[in-house]
Amino acid sequence: MTYKCTIWLAATPFALALACGSSNGPSAAGEGGGQNVVGGAGTSNAGATADSGGTSAGGAATASGGAIAASGSANSGGSVGHGGANASGGTSPTGGAGAPSNTAGSSPGCGSANTTSSCSKSGSKCSIDVGGTARTYYLQLPSNYSASKPYPVVFQFHPLGGNAEQALNMYRISTGLPEAIYITPQGLVGSDDNAGWANTNGQDIAFTKAMVSAAQASYCVDNSRIFSAGFSYGGMMSYAVGCEMSDVFRAIAPMSGALYSDPSCKGTGHPIAMWGAHGANDTFVPTANGRAARDKILKQNHCGTETVPIDPSPCVSYQGCDAGYPVTWCEWNGEHAIPSFGSSAIAAFFKQF
Repeated sequence: MTYKCTIWLAATPFALALACGSSNGPSAAGEGGGQNVVGGAGTSNAGATADSGGTSAGGAATASGGAIAASGSANSGGSVGHGGANASGGTSPTGGAGAPSNTAGSSPGCGSANTTSSCSKSGSKCSIDVGGTARTYYLQLPSNYSASKPYPVVFQFHPLGGNAEQALNMYRISTGLPEAIYITPQGLVGSDDNAGWANTNGQDIAFTKAMVSAAQASYCVDNSRIFSAGFSYGGMMSYAVGCEMSDVFRAIAPMSGALYSDPSCKGTGHPIAMWGAHGANDTFVPTANGRAARDKILKQNHCGTETVPIDPSPCVSYQGCDAGYPVTWCEWNGEHAIPSFGSSAIAAFFKQF
């Protein structure tokens, strides 16, 4: 069974409505509880947990990414951290220049007696007050967590109409990046009765800041390696993080996203590394909207318009970006779905820092 959805955008970019129905058709382009991973030759369901997961099936896609960017002067990357200095988007060694200068070092939670998380399993969320609103999330530690070792943090934002339980299972980045702390938040239900990331008055960015601070206080976090990933509305929230928290997050990985969670994307002015993907045939979140969001990050990172192909195909790496802040774009031959190569490619991208 597949899920087919229609989305309407009202006058405000925060007002989204979703209508989903099921069918036995071959395509998989839906939001909400059932989410498929799609490749060029087929589809496969994402069902592994956040602590483990297998690879997904699907053939290679063939589509080329656009090349629209603004150029500008390069930015200094700040003090030495765990960011590589490879601006082209390939793998780079740990320890190069370019990590955000105000996030280097280990968090206060290093050495803490906290070695377990009370909200690591589905059905037992943690709760935090953000501006008088109780917000909930999951926090999962590596299986061999040690309070003396700083770990990267990966945020996983769910799509529109979905939930944190779904996002625990759908991205499977931990398969390739098991030595990380995973934070999986729950979005607020909007007027359309669907949970998401409208970020009204910045409330979801405030929530994200609160979760970062809570993790840093209780656990041993590598402050220079905080990441965000998400699909559809989760990709939109990842773009918002890239715009508004680029001085805290090292890299983002939005899939089929846009700027709906942060239309102005004025941001901090600091660059942020990005691995982005969007289906060339996406009509649910139009591909043009994904390119527009990509272009904001390209401008933020002072990238040029030249690209070079990189693995996996059809991904390209933009040239001329600020040192240590590569931008990879994967415009693949698919609709509104997670590409089959998404999980492994995102893990590899994050691991370079």
